[in-house]
Amino acid sequence: MRLLIQEARDAKVTVDGKTVGQIDKGEVVLVGFTNGDDEGIVDRMVDKLLKIRIFPDEKGLTNVNLASFGGNVLAVSQFTLYADMSQGNRPSFNKCLPKEQAKPLFDRFSATIKQKLPQVQFGIFHADMLVTFTNVGPFTILLDSEELGYGKEKGDGH
Repeated sequence: MRLLIQEARDAKVTVDGKTVGQIDKGEVVLVGFTNGDDEGIVDRMVDKLLKIRIFPDEKGLTNVNLASFGGNVLAVSQFTLYADMSQGNRPSFNKCLPKEQAKPLFDRFSATIKQKLPQVQFGIFHADMLVTFTNVGPFTILLDSEELGYGKEKGDGH
């Protein structure tokens, strides 16, 4: 699972000309899944996302998490986070989890984060969306569950 987190001053997502999600200050989070991802990984990634300290404290240091900052999240499913460009110039999407398997995981992500951060907003899974936002900094972080050691391991229970 990958999360691309971008600090935003404001953000919105529209589908067919209608705003379906909108936030003021906070994070735009693009969410992608790959083979081997499961509900345990989703839960761990949500916890990590909410603990990340990227917002300024009283001294201007990046030392405050989203809840303490008083920010919101706009989360959007984004299968292309697993695009493979290792061969040629056209991306391969073989590493992307098929939509039939990814949707339940995005639903789990949505439900889990909404329990912990009620002001979260979402795009529409598998819709043709327009996402607009003002990136602060710019500040962008890529979280990868495999790099964090959240993959399936013997005895992991996930």
